[in-house]
Amino acid sequence: MSLEDETLMVLKDELVQAYSNGDVDNAAFAERLKEIRSADIGEMLDVMIEDDDALPAAIAVLGTLSSERAANVLGYLAGYNQLAIVAEQQDSQVLTLLEEMSADERADLFNLLGEDRREALLRRMAHREREDLKRLSSYEEGTAGAIMTSDYVAIASGMTVSQALMRVRQTAPDAETVYQLYILSRDGQLIGTMSLRQLMVARPGAIVDDIMIKEVISTWVGEEQETVARVVARYDLLALPVIDAEQRMVGIVTHDDAMDVAESEATEDFHKGMSIGALEDGVSRVPLWSLYRKRVFWLVLLVFANLFSGAGIAYFEDIIAAQVALVFFLPLLIGSGGNAGAQAATLMVRGMATGDVGVKDWGKMLGRELLVAGALGLTMALAVAPIGVMRGGEAVAIVVALSMVTIVLFGSLMGMCLPFVLERFKVDPATASAPLVTTLIDASGVLIYFSIASAILTSVAV
Repeated sequence: MSLEDETLMVLKDELVQAYSNGDVDNAAFAERLKEIRSADIGEMLDVMIEDDDALPAAIAVLGTLSSERAANVLGYLAGYNQLAIVAEQQDSQVLTLLEEMSADERADLFNLLGEDRREALLRRMAHREREDLKRLSSYEEGTAGAIMTSDYVAIASGMTVSQALMRVRQTAPDAETVYQLYILSRDGQLIGTMSLRQLMVARPGAIVDDIMIKEVISTWVGEEQETVARVVARYDLLALPVIDAEQRMVGIVTHDDAMDVAESEATEDFHKGMSIGALEDGVSRVPLWSLYRKRVFWLVLLVFANLFSGAGIAYFEDIIAAQVALVFFLPLLIGSGGNAGAQAATLMVRGMATGDVGVKDWGKMLGRELLVAGALGLTMALAVAPIGVMRGGEAVAIVVALSMVTIVLFGSLMGMCLPFVLERFKVDPATASAPLVTTLIDASGVLIYFSIASAILTSVAV
């Protein structure tokens, strides 16, 4: 069930109406909420807060749920809505929610709070939970440490299978996942892993060290979250263990958190691909001023870059006056070059993002793009040449055909190379965006087109 489901929409409207009128049957609503998944309740509360301005009703709905379910639902809400809810609650209520949330979601919410509120909550926490929360919330945003959870099942080296099974039973209720188990040395260093299935089918008296997988795929706590998500996807892991500089295990990044990162990074790359700065929130919720500010810089910059196109046209105004038919093909040619360049740039940026292409592959990709772009340019030249004959005769058709091949070839190679250049200078390759590539190719295309036209048509006239 999702918010598009009519049943959930009806329930949402009933909740808003009931709480606004003060005519609430909490027991009846609580019974109906039992049939709805936590993720769907979270989506419903997001809409209630944002579209219906019903924050008190959303808080009341959470109050009808058990503390464990309320914490689970809260974890599905957008960060700013979580903050809005806890801002209206007492420290004791917030503390209960934090204690029931998973370790990574608890740290995320904790980091949203003000300094005074955080200190007040920390003072009321048990020592172990306080230290764990402080540690998780201290990692730099965008790293493995910032998205990991400390709720995992750890088994001490030297345990028998039966002892390990007992350990799983003891820690399973609080663990994020029990399907992957981690074997640690006395110093807390990660020395092996095994699946729950391996443990269950093993002989009870066997030592876990003898049956564990010793070649463990892990990541460093300071690794970029995008790289972490890529590793999880590449090896199809349920969870990826995270270690510190001393090889001690400090947490795991679960598959669902890695996929959230992948979605976030893909969204960021899409925005950069169209020369839009990173948005703090969804496009429907970001403030208008922020939306304007994120878009205006590149647009203004590209306006001035387009002046070079105008300067190129002005420089060749004599040949244009002599062959007015040339103007007809100008948008077609520079548009084709821009499109080809944007395609090439998109392919390279995505290849770099997935790890399929690296800076070391530049030479190989250049050769491949040269062949593909050449074939594309020739095909497009053959398609447009007959139009050139009809509009301006054979000479103009030759100019247009040669220009098409050259501009498409140049645009494709520029679009392919820009991401590598940016990567070399430690700039996000996604900045090699369609607007940037097309603007550069527009100016270059004008010069290429009219230079070829000037050379060929002048010689024909002579």
